[in-house]
Amino acid sequence: MHITPQMYGEMSRQASPKSNSAVNTAFAFVSGGAVCAVGQIIREFFMTAGFSEDNSAMWTSIILIFASAVLTGTGLYQKLAKHAGAGTLVPITGFSNAISSSAIEAQSEGYILGVGTKIFTIAGPVILYGSAAAVIYGILYYIVT
Repeated sequence: MHITPQMYGEMSRQASPKSNSAVNTAFAFVSGGAVCAVGQIIREFFMTAGFSEDNSAMWTSIILIFASAVLTGTGLYQKLAKHAGAGTLVPITGFSNAISSSAIEAQSEGYILGVGTKIFTIAGPVILYGSAAAVIYGILYYIVT
């Protein structure tokens, strides 16, 4: 039997679990907002402790990155993402998860040839294109001003 792309698409649609976009969107919005709220609470804690605005932001970033890496390493981040959906993709925690999960998957291949080479498999393009965009925007800003 020859399966056409249309037949394959129909079989795939029938086999896929049904999802409620409205509920998924609401969960993503609430969970992403919760991550941001936790970050704001951490930042306010440091601000009230007498840290400067820059140092408070720095320590907040460090804590969120560390917490995301620990949750990824213990398998809890994946369980959270299963229920929270796209809300776990808040840039700082999502980026930490992407790097941590790549490192964990490559761990069996050794630290240099495994972790060292594959840690940026997912995050590498983000770093590359983000850096390139920053250079271009910087040049444009310099020219305009």
